[in-house]
Amino acid sequence: MYQSTYTDKTLVCSDCNQEFVFTGREQEFFAERQFSEPRRCPACRAIRKASRDTGYGNGGGYSSGGYGGGYDRGPREMHSATCANCGREALVPFRPTGSKPVYCSDCFSSRR
Repeated sequence: MYQSTYTDKTLVCSDCNQEFVFTGREQEFFAERQFSEPRRCPACRAIRKASRDTGYGNGGGYSSGGYGGGYDRGPREMHSATCANCGREALVPFRPTGSKPVYCSDCFSSRR
């Protein structure tokens, strides 16, 4: 049977002020990853995470995905350019300045 060196702790949620149990296993998990103690109960953490994922609420503005998600800017504006390799029209997510070659998706993929 598994024996933890951590004992269950009762914490108070910073959002709803309700007590919740921070189990020994959770403490061990947090310690292994060098996370600090949770300040919110599991229900309030889930609500906060959902509000971040949709871009609404206290921590809004982030898209889902957590790491590397970036800000939710809505649909990307695409710009037309001529592929420097094959001459076909290329749609790119930046405004071409002419200082660097622009490639269509096929030519770009083959150059990688």
